[in-house]
Amino acid sequence: MSSVIATSAAGGQSEWMTGVTRRFVRASLYVLAVAGAALFMGPFFFAISSSLKTSAEIHQFPPLLWPARPAFENYIRLFQMDGVHFAQWYLNSLIITCASVLGTVVTATAAAYGFSRFRWRMREFFFIVLLSTLVLPEEVVIIPKFLMFHFVPLALFGHTWIDTWWPLILPSWFGGGAFSVFLLRQFFLQVPRDLDEAAVIDGASSWQILWNILLPLAQPALATVAIFSFLTHWNDFFHPLIYLSTVESFPLSVGMRWFQQYATDPSEPRDNLLMAASMLMVLPCVIIFFTMQRYFVRGIVMSGIKG
Repeated sequence: MSSVIATSAAGGQSEWMTGVTRRFVRASLYVLAVAGAALFMGPFFFAISSSLKTSAEIHQFPPLLWPARPAFENYIRLFQMDGVHFAQWYLNSLIITCASVLGTVVTATAAAYGFSRFRWRMREFFFIVLLSTLVLPEEVVIIPKFLMFHFVPLALFGHTWIDTWWPLILPSWFGGGAFSVFLLRQFFLQVPRDLDEAAVIDGASSWQILWNILLPLAQPALATVAIFSFLTHWNDFFHPLIYLSTVESFPLSVGMRWFQQYATDPSEPRDNLLMAASMLMVLPCVIIFFTMQRYFVRGIVMSGIKG
């Protein structure tokens, strides 16, 4: 009897120790997660703090963790400065990005549908050719693309497309990029073909199958493609810098560089205004991250199951 009691006591103590160890490990993981989050949020917090400082406070040493009085007027000054078309730049970025995202989603969906649900001659070969464009640096093709957007419209319409938004928007309407096609194709391959066959028996056409069956199921993948496309075009600096030369037609990425380099008076440091502009530029990306995060994760997971 005493041995049974001792065994039970030892088992209870072992379970208690196991529970304590488990809680300690969990608490340690939470502490590490919070510390890591604080570490990586440091630059973002510094940017927010700097955007609310005055010119004197932003150059003060040692630096202030938070301004004595948050200068929210820095954000208002961006829209009131002479020669700085901040509102126009913001609108330009929205128009270019939204048009490009729409083109990417529409054309990449059509291309992925063709590669995943139809059998046609040399399909695999052309898909490999499409994927091979992922390893082609943009610097290799930028000069041919520049010449194409100059001479082809000049021959067809009598005017060039350089210094217009067409070179920034039009490529998205021709396939949407190899990565987008690949991601959607992988998702479409997960959908059983029995659904297509049942729809064909009911008299559905190929476009009706895509619209009524595949697209409702592919919402996570479509959201993932849209997020990637939005971030790519919203933050794009290289292509607008090459194609655009009129200040009023700049997107926000190039406009901020122009503001930093040419619209700054050396006698009046404007680093605080530049940080405020940076916060306004990153705002749509933050909103998309928090509102579309669950779709993004589901799209990545469900598109990468089958090779």
